[in-house]
Amino acid sequence: MAFGVLWTLPNTLLGLLAGGIGLTMGARARWRPRELALVFARMPWFSPGALTLGNVILHTGDSLDVTCATYAHRAGHAIEPQVLLTDHERAHVYQYMVLGPLFLPLYLLCGGVSVHNRFERAADRYACHGAGWWPYSRDEAIGGGRR
Repeated sequence: MAFGVLWTLPNTLLGLLAGGIGLTMGARARWRPRELALVFARMPWFSPGALTLGNVILHTGDSLDVTCATYAHRAGHAIEPQVLLTDHERAHVYQYMVLGPLFLPLYLLCGGVSVHNRFERAADRYACHGAGWWPYSRDEAIGGGRR
């Protein structure tokens, strides 16, 4: 775990910078050990929701402990139950800790904030089932994604 925290430190520093600016505009910071993240609530400058940068989660609400629709549900691709925002964002923290500075470029290459982004689908899967936060399945790694 310590290596993951160090590996994603450049991303975390971006999050701390954004969170620090948010503090001057009324945001609140709180350490969430289960998420392995410093959470900045009431972030004032981006659209409603949350954004994870390394071990920092920025969000516009009062609490991460709220339900939200999955990306597939919002896009009309599936009918799925609501998930906890905290679980979805925790999955992104795990992804960052494995990929470190590679996360953001890979995330953007996979489509950014989109139902088609495998990182978002994996975070939704984790939030739904408590497992599966890694964006590549074992079958894709072994068989190249073909069935």
